[in-house]
Amino acid sequence: MATHNLKTWMPFYQDVIDGRKTFELRKNDRNYQVGDILTFIEVDPSNKLTPTGRQTNKEVIYLLTGWGLEDGYVVLAIK
Repeated sequence: MATHNLKTWMPFYQDVIDGRKTFELRKNDRNYQVGDILTFIEVDPSNKLTPTGRQTNKEVIYLLTGWGLEDGYVVLAIK
C-alpha cells in the first residue's frame, strides 16, 4: 500500500468531500493499486495552483484500465 499526494482543483476537491465524485482519472505514472491512499490536496487554479490548506484522504477500492481508456491512464474508484 502506498500514499499518493494529488493536487486537485477547488471545484473537484469539494465534489470529493461531498461524496459526489467517487472516482479519479489519472495517468498511471505511479503504479496505483487497490488499497493505496490518495491524499487530495486542494489547489487554486486561478492562483498558480497554490494549495489552499485543505486536504483529505481516500482509499482506492477499484482500478480500471483498458476499456477505451488511453494507454497509460487509469480510473480509480475511491471511498
